[in-house]
Amino acid sequence: MNLIIDVGNTVIKLAVFKNNDLLHRELVEVLQLENRISSIKAEYPKIKRAIISSVAKLSDEDFLKIKNNFNLLVLDPTVKLPFRNLYSTPKTLGVDRLALVCAAVSEFPSKNVLVIDAGTCITFDFVNSNNEYLGGAISPGIRMRYKALHNLTANLPLLETEMPDHFIGNSTKNAINSGVVYGVLNEIDGVIKAYKEEFSDLTVILTGGDSNFLSKQLKSSIFANSNFLLKGLNFILKYNSNE
Repeated sequence: MNLIIDVGNTVIKLAVFKNNDLLHRELVEVLQLENRISSIKAEYPKIKRAIISSVAKLSDEDFLKIKNNFNLLVLDPTVKLPFRNLYSTPKTLGVDRLALVCAAVSEFPSKNVLVIDAGTCITFDFVNSNNEYLGGAISPGIRMRYKALHNLTANLPLLETEMPDHFIGNSTKNAINSGVVYGVLNEIDGVIKAYKEEFSDLTVILTGGDSNFLSKQLKSSIFANSNFLLKGLNFILKYNSNE
């Protein structure tokens, strides 16, 4: 059994896999991490290995406790990966994006795959049918756009995420919702269209915290999978364990 630890910008995802089967998944705050890992270890005593992917800072104390309890693999650009990385600055490539590409290679071998992760940021990552990672794009996520409108202006309110009734906003609230939500939807649809024009038989995966909200509204054909990154991390752990 494998323990997967994904330290994101806002929350930490914990998951337990037995081979390729996801047995457990939960979201925790940083202050809950130690207790939740202890509980998971008690519930799944056969866990021997763990992988940690961190785009945010984890305390040295928390890191050492994880390392002392499991055979730990820390995901970084030096870890063995199942694809050819053509990114011109591989050391700056986020570990979350590495995991998403590994999931794409594992789930859709020899395919052109675009992975869209809609979370704090929206990332686009592309791996071609020759198993080559070419790169992608990074843009602000939904919540970041709402916060930017509020924090960088004098009078615009901070709103909760809401699907607008119409693309023409007839109030400040509706105009903000329209600008943010339709802006994101049109951006994603536009990026997918651009990739499809250049790469045939494109498979598109949508994942991340906002994937469920967005998937129902997108015009393009996609596969929504909220656990895609966790699957990628599990695959990397297995790949580096010679299984």
